[in-house]
Formats: sequence, structure tokens, C-alpha cells
Amino acid sequence: MTTSCRVCKGPVREFLDLGRQPLSDAFPVPGRTEEEFFFQLAVGRCEECTMVQLLEEVPRERMFREDYPYHSSGSSVMRAHFEETARRLLATELSGDDPFVVEIGCNDGVMLATVSEAGVRHLGVDPSGGVGEVARDKGVRVRTAFFEESTALDIAAGEGPADVVYAANTICHIPYLESVFRGLDALLKPTGVFVFEDPYLGDIVRRTSYDQIYDEHFYLFTARSVRAMARGFGYELVDVERLPVHGGEVRYTIARRGARTPSPAVAELLAEEERTRLADLDTLRGFASAVRRNRDDLLALLRRLRDEGRRVVAYGATAKSATVANYCGIGPELVSFVCDTTPAKQGRLTPGSHIPVRGPEAFRDPYPDYALLFAWNHAEEIMAKEEGFRAAGGRWILYVPDVRLV
Repeated sequence: MTTSCRVCKGPVREFLDLGRQPLSDAFPVPGRTEEEFFFQLAVGRCEECTMVQLLEEVPRERMFREDYPYHSSGSSVMRAHFEETARRLLATELSGDDPFVVEIGCNDGVMLATVSEAGVRHLGVDPSGGVGEVARDKGVRVRTAFFEESTALDIAAGEGPADVVYAANTICHIPYLESVFRGLDALLKPTGVFVFEDPYLGDIVRRTSYDQIYDEHFYLFTARSVRAMARGFGYELVDVERLPVHGGEVRYTIARRGARTPSPAVAELLAEEERTRLADLDTLRGFASAVRRNRDDLLALLRRLRDEGRRVVAYGATAKSATVANYCGIGPELVSFVCDTTPAKQGRLTPGSHIPVRGPEAFRDPYPDYALLFAWNHAEEIMAKEEGFRAAGGRWILYVPDVRLV
């Protein structure tokens, strides 16, 4: 299948089809699964700018609803990450006279809360009203809206220009980047920067972490594709930073062309991508083959454990797990339930696969024989919290980068 690139309009050639998938963060109520929305989750690479992207766009209003259940503050690791991010911005880009920062997709305000406490002018923009209320309770100023050109024009008219526009795990969600960059033109100071961090295609390919591909992750960025995107809109990629969070991300810093000198880190990452042939279609097709092997290995293990009479539950009703469960065909016959700490998910069913979601207390009453770790990117934090499971003889099932027992 071929379509047109949402960034440069070049041809996008499919290299991986993960099948019919539901909305990853829409957990249906038992008995009401007939209302679920499905789409075809296929991913391709642009032959001109090399941007990797989904071939089918899910309407944004379906994904980012009033009751959007994900809260960035849910992990202690992520709380520490965003607090450190805020402190760095305060010490660098926001250290001048009356600085102003806008965050696209501020979620529950975990980053901007630190900025607010420092007394720095800020505004979060998020379309999901529920998480916006949580942010306001932390003292964060929030505008409930999608960020696009019209939103940015309104903010600039009322607040003045911004020193920094920041986003975390958000820009990859937005197919209509042309409108976002027109918004940046209206909102950023001439010397201002656009800083965003998202899952990195290099880590996804290296780890075979295909669960990073789901409805909300429309783009899978590389330094090469981000540089091409920035140049196409009159900007330049001036810095990159590898981040260990969420299974591997890169923080990109973009400025107006000529405003800043690119750091050596940009050339270094571009050279690494060239050396590993990350953007080559053959590399991506090899990744697709590894994904299919991973699926077969995981299904074989779960079926063997079922046939042996072993009790298996899953840990973490993550958005990523929707891709794994539906692509692999994992349902309640293989996994009894998923435990998750998010109250909004408890008592519901996982998207598409319809595995019951229960609170964390169910995990310990009694412990299962095996636990499929859907929230693998928080493995260290979770395993430290659940030492009793290992002590009781339980074993974790991991599938990134390969299927194994721990």
C-alpha cells in the first residue's frame, strides 16, 4: 500500500501491517464492546524525506477525549524526568526577563507544575479536559484545545511571544504538522526554540518494540526525518539528546534557520543513522520480519503455559499493550486479567482484546504463576515494587527485545 507523506507529500511505502486495531486508550465497559472503533494499523516510510508514519489517520477527537485516561504523573520515574526537564529549561531558555513557555499536550501538568512553582509565566495546551483539570489543581494554567495555527495566534495575541514551546510524547501524535509549524511562526520569539521528545525509531528497531506503534503514534521520528521536516518549514534542527525514558526517546531542539548553530550531537546522530542504515527500506523490512517472529514466539509461550494449566496475568494496561494483544491475538483465554493502578481503567476491558482490567490488589490475591509485563518500559520500577511476586516463585514474561522468562 502507498499513500502520500503528511509532511512533504512524497510517496509513502508500507513495510509493516499490524492488522485491525482499536483505539489504544479506549477501555470499553463490559457488555458495551459493540461501540468500539477499529482501524488498519499499517506503517510506511516516505521515499523522499524518510519520515516513518501510519498509513491511516484516526480522527483526533476519537483519541483525545474528555475522559482520556493516561496521566503522566503515574510513574515516579517520569515525574522525576519532567521535574528535571523543567529545571533545565528554567536554568537555560527561561532565565531571562519575564520568560514565557507553552507546553503542547501538557497532560496533568507534571512538567509545568515545577515551572509554576518557580513563578515563571506558562500555559499548557491540551485537548483532554479531564487531565487539564488535574493540572489546574496543581496551579498550572491550561487551555483546553488542540494546538494548531489558530490556537497559537490566540495565545500570541493574549500572552505575547514565547521563549520555548515544549512537548513530550505529543508531536508524534499530530499528523497536521504544517499547521503546528505555522503556529510556531506566530508564537515563538525570533530566538525562541521548539523542544520536543518522542519515541525514537532507532530504539524501536533495535529493540523490536513494535508496541510503540499504535493509533496515537502517527510518526516515528529519526534525526534525519526531523531535520528534513524542520527545513521544509523554514527551521533547523540544532540539538538532539538521547533519553532513556519510555523505551528510548530523543529530545529534539528546533530553531528558526540561522538563529542558532547546530550542536555536534546533531551530526553525530545523523552519522550513526547513516552507518546503521536506519532509514533504508531493507532495514525496516527486516524489523517487520523480527516483529512477526516475536509474535509467534510470544503466542507459543502463552499457549504452552495455558496447556500446562499455569495461571498467567498481565501487568500494566498500557496504550502499547493494545497493539501487542490485538496483533498477537491475546485474549482472556491466555491472560486472565490485566492489573493496572489507573482507577479509570479498572473494571473495564482492554481495547479490542477484552481482557478484564483490575486493580493492583488483584495481582497479589493470590500471585499468578506468570506475569506478562505490558509496561516493560517501567520494568525496573515495577519489579522493585513487586518483589513479593518473585519471592513467591512467580516469573515475569518479557517480549522486548525478545520473548523470555525472568
